Amino acid sequence: MRSVPKMVPFRRVICALLMCTAGSFLNPVPALAQAVAAAPLSASATASADNQSLDDAWWTGPLLANSAGTLPPGHVLVEPYLYDISSAHSHSYGSRTYVLYGLANRLTVGVIPVFGYNTMSGGPHSSHVGLGDFTFLAQYQLTQFHEGSLMPTVSFEVQETFPTGKYDRLGDRPADGLGSGAHVTTLQVNTQTYFWLANGRILRVRFDVSQAFSSHANVADVSVYGTGPGFRGTARPGSSFFADLAWEYSLTRSWVLALDLTYSHSRTTSVTGYVQGLDSSSVPPPPRIHLDSGPSKAFGFAPAVEYSWNANVGAIFGVRVITGGHNTATTVTPAVALNVVY
Repeated sequence: MRSVPKMVPFRRVICALLMCTAGSFLNPVPALAQAVAAAPLSASATASADNQSLDDAWWTGPLLANSAGTLPPGHVLVEPYLYDISSAHSHSYGSRTYVLYGLANRLTVGVIPVFGYNTMSGGPHSSHVGLGDFTFLAQYQLTQFHEGSLMPTVSFEVQETFPTGKYDRLGDRPADGLGSGAHVTTLQVNTQTYFWLANGRILRVRFDVSQAFSSHANVADVSVYGTGPGFRGTARPGSSFFADLAWEYSLTRSWVLALDLTYSHSRTTSVTGYVQGLDSSSVPPPPRIHLDSGPSKAFGFAPAVEYSWNANVGAIFGVRVITGGHNTATTVTPAVALNVVY
């Protein structure tokens, strides 16, 4: 009987999954920094004349937290991100671009194409820049913030991610893995409100929560799940929960300081299968292979600086740090994005 090809240790599965999520830079739900029009003032406004007006504050949104606002009908938002997910033994360079359109009153739809390139210490880099998984989204706004009211802006968002990125049959270049091979459905609630501080400046606050569910993925040969040559089987990514609390402080009309605090929890990802070519009639039969990641949780923070040239064009510069938690690699991700609404 032929010997079983050596499987990649599952500790490396985590790193491989980290690389394949380079496309989902802020997994599972990245930034959606929409520069939508400020909420109109209500007759019951309580802000004094010395307070900064909403019209005097320009925003791009923080680095990670999605906006609860939607685009006015007929308007378009384009926001390309460039980033580098850096860990102890790899770099995942990527671009993630939001292209959103105000389809109807309170309804925004859009797409998120992702591209990436991975480098690994002690192994070959990606052979070329590749396409990651592709996402469609729809967001419906339920409520609108008005100055003087305690009601925040609240919206419900659905994302559907399609497995367009390469994830298996990677040969001698596991760094070519940029996808998961699974369909992912993400359900999310976004909230946003404003506070006036003692000095009259505005503090904008967002709080988002989401739950993502994945289908199974058929896996062959070397893959992002840590399998080796000849493997045939199935991967079942676990569901994941994500929460993000973000603050933006308006220093001036153009300059904003931002901070995200994040928490994520993912259930076990399991991989089962066998090695093709072994004689199934042999005694004893060839062993069935089972890999199990175990559950994971992670904490993160992302300070950033925003600058807007006008109410419709701005940029954000920041860094996301994932640290602590359980069964999660520490990563540092510098990122820059341009936010354009027209």
